[in-house]
Amino acid sequence: MKEGTVIKKNDKGFGFIKVAGEPDGSKDLFFHTNELQNISFDELQEGDKVSFEIGESPKGPNALNVSKVA
Repeated sequence: MKEGTVIKKNDKGFGFIKVAGEPDGSKDLFFHTNELQNISFDELQEGDKVSFEIGESPKGPNALNVSKVA
């Protein structure tokens, strides 16, 4: 599992995660509300630490099985 920080989310049910340890300017990972585990999209806030797996989609890498880190 990787870890990172939620850097952006919108009201359409998706957002982006900055992967921990990646250099500034690297591509952030997309996540969708359907990939959240044990937390609702409304409870998740920008700045929250999360753990996740990286998967591939037709549009590139994205975060899967996203969970908030306590």
